[in-house]
Amino acid sequence: MTERPILIVGGGPAGLAAAQAVGTSGRKAVLVEKAAALGGAPILQGYAKLVPSHEWARDAIGGMVARVQQNANVTVLTDAQVQAFAGEPGRFVATLKDGKRIEAEAAILATGFTHFDSLNKPEWGFGTYPDVVTTVQVEQMISSGKGIRCPSDGRVPDRVAILLCVGSRDRQIGREWCSKVCCTVSANMAMEIRELSPQTNVYIYYMDIRTFGLYEGEFYWKSQEEAKVKYIKARIAEVTSDGKRLVVKGEDTLVKRPITIPFDLVVHAIGMDPNVDNMTLSAVFGVTLNRYGYIDKATPYAQMAQTSRPGVYVAGAATGPETIDDAIAQGQAAALAAMTRAGVGLARAAE
Repeated sequence: MTERPILIVGGGPAGLAAAQAVGTSGRKAVLVEKAAALGGAPILQGYAKLVPSHEWARDAIGGMVARVQQNANVTVLTDAQVQAFAGEPGRFVATLKDGKRIEAEAAILATGFTHFDSLNKPEWGFGTYPDVVTTVQVEQMISSGKGIRCPSDGRVPDRVAILLCVGSRDRQIGREWCSKVCCTVSANMAMEIRELSPQTNVYIYYMDIRTFGLYEGEFYWKSQEEAKVKYIKARIAEVTSDGKRLVVKGEDTLVKRPITIPFDLVVHAIGMDPNVDNMTLSAVFGVTLNRYGYIDKATPYAQMAQTSRPGVYVAGAATGPETIDDAIAQGQAAALAAMTRAGVGLARAAE
């Protein structure tokens, strides 16, 4: 009996890892990506150096893209979306929007996340003042090689504020979750700004610092002790302008007093939202979402990558905020799970 391929939806780090794992095992994979190119957010949104490796995204994730594209066992379909998905494990049929049909043994959803839209936090100045930007925009500045500049007039900022937890841990706007990566990414970004522009002072406003695991020393303490980044534990009320500079107003929660500090550039450390397509993905693939809107996983103690539908697996930030390294590991784990279960299904079908 001919083996059907493993269908992988999403061409970011998790999907690329899954496709490469399937392909190098000798099995066939079909990778479907809705964008015109592979790579997910790190490539499509121009990330700079990755945490914790300090490799440029274009090299690290670009290398993953190249390996998948060169793998003879992987068929890549870009500008493509799954419109319908029917069948059972070992005998799935996916129909793309262009009418193409793909028979598949199993499916892996590696559909990632959506960056929080700072327009949903208007009191912090984004969309009102051109020099209030997001971490993604700063990543693009760094990766472009043009250095850190104020969008309003192109000057190098004397003073930069990075505001943590924009779109995370905020019940008022319906984001109760921690986005996991923002503290470490922001500490790394602050060090990069200081390296590119030593005359620029960088301040990080935080509720708590969550540089989890082994990242505490390399990012949190190093940013203070070597790069001289200043940390302010505060609750921010608003970001306004005095006509010349931006003004961050809030309360220093350590000393319990109001603080008002002028800045040239204010950076929103934006969190991870569920993929805007998750409701559609849930309906098409017949999988449930958790209460936050991410794709729900079955118990990890039986099968870590399993969704609520047998034969459909999930990996990476599709299930919640995730680091790139862990998304890659989960993509590989999902590939193993899909191939193992698909093999069982084939054996039973042949009996």
